This record gives sequence, C-alpha cells and structure tokens, in this order.
Amino acid sequence: MPFSNTHNKHKLKFSAEEEFPDLTKHNNHMAKVLTPALYQRLRDKETPSGFTLDDIIQTGVDNPGHPFIMTVGCVAGDEESYEVFKDLFDPVIQDRHGGYKPTDKHRTDLNHENLKGGDDLDPKYVLSSRVRTGRSIKGYSLPPHCSRGERRAIEKLSVTALNSLEGEFKGRYYPLKAMTEQEQQQLIDDHFLFDKPVSPLLLASGMARDWPDARGIWHNDNKTFLVWVNEEDHLRVISMEKGGNMKEVFRRFCVGLKKIEEIFKKAGHPFMWTEHLGYILTCPSNLGTGLRGGVHVRLPKLSQHPKFEEVLKRLRLQKRGTGGALGPRAIFTGCTGLGGHGDTVPGRGPPQDSGMPP
Repeated sequence: MPFSNTHNKHKLKFSAEEEFPDLTKHNNHMAKVLTPALYQRLRDKETPSGFTLDDIIQTGVDNPGHPFIMTVGCVAGDEESYEVFKDLFDPVIQDRHGGYKPTDKHRTDLNHENLKGGDDLDPKYVLSSRVRTGRSIKGYSLPPHCSRGERRAIEKLSVTALNSLEGEFKGRYYPLKAMTEQEQQQLIDDHFLFDKPVSPLLLASGMARDWPDARGIWHNDNKTFLVWVNEEDHLRVISMEKGGNMKEVFRRFCVGLKKIEEIFKKAGHPFMWTEHLGYILTCPSNLGTGLRGGVHVRLPKLSQHPKFEEVLKRLRLQKRGTGGALGPRAIFTGCTGLGGHGDTVPGRGPPQDSGMPP
C-alpha cells in the first residue's frame, strides 16, 4: 500500500454513516463490537505513526469469516493502537480471551524449572515437539503498517542480535531475497521455510507488502531454535526437536528467548510490553505470553472415529493438516496463556488464519 493517514482524511469528507462498513454477514470479534456509534467516535483518531480505525478493521471487513469459525477481524499497526483504539480492542480482547477485563494484569512465567513433567511423551506416538511465540520490537511500527525503512531496520537489528548468540544458540541468518537455491531447498527439507502469505486475512491487513524485502529465517546450528523475521510479527521464536521431550524444548525456548530479549534491551529496543496486555503483537489473539505448545502425533485411526471432533473439543485441541513439523501425519496443538492463535507449523508456510479459536 503503504498505509498513511491521507486516505483517512479524505474519508472524513463523508459522514460516518456513509463510511460505515457492511458487516451484516460477518462472523468475527471486530464485527460483534463495532457499531455505527463507535465507528463515528473513533474514525478520525490516529496513532502517532498514522494508523487509523479503518486500517485496523480492514482485514475483518474484507473477510466475513466462516459461520462456525470466529476470527478476530482486526490488527494493530503499532504499540499505541491498543491504547488509542482501546474502545474497540478492549471488548474484542475480552471476548476473544474468555473474559479478560481491561483492569486485569497479565502474568508471564518463563521459568522453565516450574514446568512439571513433559519429558516422557511416548515417542511411539509423538513425532516432534515445539513451542513458539512472537515478539515485537519497541520503537517500530508493526508489520501491517511499517515502512520499508523500518522493516529493514528491524531486520538489521535482529540479525545483529541473533548472530551474537553463542553456545547451543550459535547460528546463521538466511534472508529470503538473497537465498541460494541450495539453501532454499535445505530449509524446505528441514521444514523451516515460510513463503509469502496467501491467506486473505493476512494480505488484507497489509503484512505482505514489498515481499520478500527484509524477511528471513535464522536458526541455530543444531536446527532446534528458529526465529522468523518480519513475517506476521517482527519476530517469531520457535523451539522444536524430534521426539517427545517437551520439557527440553520448553527449556531451550525460555533460555533462548531471555537471551534474545536481553540483547535487544541493551541495544535500546526492548520488546513491546504492558502490565495489562503483556507482550504486544500484531493480532489481539496473540497478546500476553503469546505462547503455543504443540506436539506432532501419529494416531492413524483416531481421526476416523465418529467422536473425533468431540474428543478434540474436550481436550481444547486443534487439528492441523498433515505434512507439518519434521514429518507427515496429523498435528494437534493446544494453547496456554493469554495468547495463541491458529498457525501452521514450520515447513507449511506462515500462519494462515490470524485469530483462530483457542
């Protein structure tokens, strides 16, 4: 695009009633909250970087959703979006996160020693384990709104930080636009590569502008700790390995994430965080710790059982397509913390539904 406030000022020539989107067939949290009165009250506001109400809701306007799948329908363009447009975001967050009130304070526990169990998942069924989260770098607009210069600055800062890691986290960065065919094939074989988003939800939000400029993948030499740069969020941090030792995967995730955070703090760009929302990310579904733990399991007969969907619902699990992390079969994932939305696993491309149900 890129987005700017020019189009917003032009819209102010028309009344709020003339500009209000048709949401009659929509099934997302934004559409539930946005009324003509709220639209009129917020439509002339903007964040310091120029993100507007219409920028926030565009993905939810363009994508009505599915009758049985409630998506979020809105994104933040910068850290200030959640405050300037809190009258929209607060009820969306409360609805999406099971009653999380505007007065609530988020608690994050990334002390891996507090995790009980998780080191004995049966390898006969569990093919791989993974934990992921997203992080946003303070001082820059988020992917739906950042300029080319901002995106490149984020990449430069991230690469400098990640390449300074040592020990089990020592690794290398692979920029998408400068990748050799051999490197690309290796990343595909490792199930690490993400490609340009194809989901209308992500495209409508503006996240894929200038693709693949300033996007890339960093991973450690052991190929167990990955960071995606400038995809749906500034950073996507993933810890994964074959087998069922989730405890070890979580340990590596916590230790690596804390090391990265300290490096960014020293560079004068800590991660976006508030006492109420926790870590701030592009999609409201990922606020808080933004944590998702997943195991890739082989259960060849279960999906044919007539009560399969009921079993997943009772266990608060989501099913994913085959061919995911480190091998083909079905994948089931569960959420913890305030965050967690539907994403694919490494090797299957970027998240395809920003704001899937928990």
